[in-house]
Amino acid sequence: IKMAGDSRSPGVDTDGSEKNEEREIVVNVGGVRQVFYRDNLNQYPETRLAELINCLSGGYDSIFSLCDDYDPGKREFYFDRDPDAFKCIIDVYYFGEIHMKKGICPICFKNEMEFWKVDLKFLDDCCKTHLSEKKEELEEIARRVQLILDDLGIDASESRWKKCQKYIWKFLEKPESSYPARVIAVLSFLFILISSVVMCVGTIPDLQVVDAEGNRMEHPTLDSIETACIGWFTMEYVLRLISSPNKLHFALSFMNIVDVLAILPFYVSLTLTHLGAKLMELSNVQQAVQALRIMRIARIFKLARHSSGLQTLTYALKNSFKELGLLLMYLAVGIFVFSALGYTMEQSHPETLFKSIPQSFWWAIITMTTVGYGDIYPKTTLGKLNAAISFLCGVIAIALPIHPIINNFVRYYNKQRVLETAAKHELELMELNSAEGKAANSKSEPEDLVREGKEGPFYNSRLKVSHSDTFIHLLSEEKHYRTRLQSCK
Repeated sequence: IKMAGDSRSPGVDTDGSEKNEEREIVVNVGGVRQVFYRDNLNQYPETRLAELINCLSGGYDSIFSLCDDYDPGKREFYFDRDPDAFKCIIDVYYFGEIHMKKGICPICFKNEMEFWKVDLKFLDDCCKTHLSEKKEELEEIARRVQLILDDLGIDASESRWKKCQKYIWKFLEKPESSYPARVIAVLSFLFILISSVVMCVGTIPDLQVVDAEGNRMEHPTLDSIETACIGWFTMEYVLRLISSPNKLHFALSFMNIVDVLAILPFYVSLTLTHLGAKLMELSNVQQAVQALRIMRIARIFKLARHSSGLQTLTYALKNSFKELGLLLMYLAVGIFVFSALGYTMEQSHPETLFKSIPQSFWWAIITMTTVGYGDIYPKTTLGKLNAAISFLCGVIAIALPIHPIINNFVRYYNKQRVLETAAKHELELMELNSAEGKAANSKSEPEDLVREGKEGPFYNSRLKVSHSDTFIHLLSEEKHYRTRLQSCK
């Protein structure tokens, strides 16, 4: 490559400067002038730069099908493209691979590669990762925008039941859709809290009552509140299931499975109480009912439906399985080693508390996690030294993976906020484009003809330039919208 202003002249051979001109082409991309030799470009004949070599013989139609402008005096091709991306793309002719610079939008860079007809296989793997992440973000933005458009859209051809079903779904699943929906979401949140508090308060002995057989049971008032809460949960789940657009996906969703686990123990225990006594002994029925009542703790997970923070924490932990696995592996190795050493060093002491290595596991766990209940402790000097080393190693083992887990949480939380903001910007742009389209259609036909004759071509070219090459394919294919991604700017 020869950059503009280079004092070195092209190689001179026996045929003089005319043959040198035939061996090279001059390309001007966004004001940056570069010179390429035919031998380098012919390595990839399917690219746009290689096609420039043979386009001169085809006339101006062939030339302008490949470039934006051409100067026959300088034999220079002009392109109104991104020069920074072009500097990265031309590396394929010299190094056989392409690396994307920092600060360039991956989607825009992909579009630049498609324009220059360079295959994506030449993009390095590290850069492909950024591209795939950006594609996932665009798909998520498209999904969110599409959901909002579907909620706002009203199809007159739908039956009355379909309209009612869609209204119930928005009413129960999307609190932001209306004020009554927000009230229902708050009520559901309060019912979850009340049910959880009742479950805890019901275990206080002073608030329990004794039945005719001398067994303690929950106070009737608390039992009535519990029944009311379960009735609300049941009604909410049934309405959401009936109004769900995809009932199989709804039934298999994790949060909906939690809802079933929170409701089911009540009805199973009720059935066992009234019918189980006839099939088995009363004591077995009571034990089964108590075991099922413990499952009521699952309803506390229903709070995640109304808390974006809990959802973010769940997804962050799910994306941190590798770090959590490392943490457990470090602790497992340390527990095994230090418990074995502690048992060996304390075995000779007459009042030793280390009876066996498996029993020493409990001491190693509470020591390495710095809990230290004090129920098991070393009494020899070597045992105390081993304990000191074990909790120092435990602090280090726990501290090492914590930082990546926190980074995953912060990154996912910021990403969700960016996606939410980008989806709102897309809707604002759609609304703005829709308003501009209505204003343009309201003009009279003579004014449109005058505008088209005088400044139409220039206006159209400016309009094309004002839009980015990046747009949401899902929305453009189905709704014929072309929108600019704020996150790529």
